[in-house]
Amino acid sequence: MKALLCCTVLVLLLLAHGARAVYVQDGDMKFPLESVKKLKDLMAKSRDINPRLKSIWLPCEEKDLPEEFQSVCQRKDAPVVFERLNAAVQEIDLCEICVNAACTGCL
Repeated sequence: MKALLCCTVLVLLLLAHGARAVYVQDGDMKFPLESVKKLKDLMAKSRDINPRLKSIWLPCEEKDLPEEFQSVCQRKDAPVVFERLNAAVQEIDLCEICVNAACTGCL
């Protein structure tokens, strides 16, 4: 009986943790905040290398791009979507406390 109770509590804790995930939304697409943070880091590195290539470089060419963004890479407006996602997490503290309208999933 105790084993069943422990398993039930563990499952509930895992579900509660997943339900509190924060997502960044762009149109009808949602991405986990952690993935968007990685995107932000990739975009920052590209600008450090050569700021003039800002309009040419696409994160889709990066091997470290989170898998969630592969569907964006297929879109014609991919550069615009990536820029909007990047802009949404510039003030990352605001996104984590869900002040930013693009961020959802806070309780």
